[in-house]
Amino acid sequence: MNQLSSINHQARNTRTAAEPDFLSAHVDHYYRERVEKTWQGGHIMHGRSPDENAVMLVSNDYLDLANHPDIRQAQIDTLDATDNTMVMSAVYLHGDSPQDDFENRMASWMAMESTLLCQSGYAANVGLIQSIGVKGTPVYIDMMAHASLWQGIQAAGLEAKPFRHNSTEHLAAMIKRNGPGIVVIDSVYSTNGSVAPVRKIVDVASKAGCVIIVDESHSLGTHGWQGSGMVAGLGLQDKVHFVTASLAKAFAGRAGLIACSDRLRQFIKYNAFPAIFSSALLPPDIAALSKTLDLIKAADEQRQRLFANTEYLRRNLDALGYNVEISKAQIIALEAGREQQTMVLRDALESRGVFGSVFCAPATATKRSLIRLSINAGITRDQLDHVIQVCRDIREEVDLANWPSTRRAQRNNTVDSLAA
Repeated sequence: MNQLSSINHQARNTRTAAEPDFLSAHVDHYYRERVEKTWQGGHIMHGRSPDENAVMLVSNDYLDLANHPDIRQAQIDTLDATDNTMVMSAVYLHGDSPQDDFENRMASWMAMESTLLCQSGYAANVGLIQSIGVKGTPVYIDMMAHASLWQGIQAAGLEAKPFRHNSTEHLAAMIKRNGPGIVVIDSVYSTNGSVAPVRKIVDVASKAGCVIIVDESHSLGTHGWQGSGMVAGLGLQDKVHFVTASLAKAFAGRAGLIACSDRLRQFIKYNAFPAIFSSALLPPDIAALSKTLDLIKAADEQRQRLFANTEYLRRNLDALGYNVEISKAQIIALEAGREQQTMVLRDALESRGVFGSVFCAPATATKRSLIRLSINAGITRDQLDHVIQVCRDIREEVDLANWPSTRRAQRNNTVDSLAA
């Protein structure tokens, strides 16, 4: 038997290594405490399978571009034309290349000096903070910022100093107490669709001499002139040092981006671990992203539909008693609270053909799990009306009146009434 045949024979006789006690105990704790006790033997992420008539509100493809024929054709054409694909880290890319051309186009569109293409939005954020982090630098991060930003702080060995969500006052007080550092926010927060007061936060951070990072994963393509983002739309490029984004949202691809000065781009490219130790995107990936950029620039009508769809659904859910006031973008959160209650909500929605994304720990606090509804430009009014009718019908079944988020809204309304 030759070596290859021997390997194939072994693969057919699958075996697993015995787990050391410390690993076994760690995994057992997960199955015992979460799967068995909290989820009653099921899994919070696994409900029903959708049928062809289900209303799917789980995708981040906000402009409904993922299946556009022009994007697929760009990939096909590139595959057909490429006969010498080089699989290597992007640090070895020099001179003209499809990636270099795309990065220049993105920079021009975002009105930034330069951009750096990354393997994912997660890699962009982790690599950025890891590479620019100077020992002892405080990092002021919004409490609801994306996990990749927190991971970047940890990778850099820096101390996170979280400030209250969207609170410029708390941020200013922390900077006054601890000195200038790095300020990190999302423009649109992926958990509940809240929108940052970007201009105010940038003003506070800029006056204090801080480095500013704005993650535009959920606003690039949807906000600003031609979808060029919130920072560009507000004209803050000369104050914001870094704009990062996942290109797996409105761009419907698999990549990430860092926009910054050319000087900082060169530094990050050769110092960020994800950039150094991961392979570059392949030509078909870049061709798809480049074609998507063309489509996004011309997608004003889709952006208008997206915002109209979002406002229609948000307004009607608010009228039904759901606490969706914080959701100001194309993400609407139904915050049921404890994970057991979120599973009840999930089952009630899915049994009636409405599918959202379950968010639970570690994506949320343990007692603030939720169902996220991601709106897109392609959803029809009939589909939205179905979602609204379902949410109307299930209010008692899911015990909406006793959700913590419902009680918070009632308390806030009482305070507002007394203040008036």
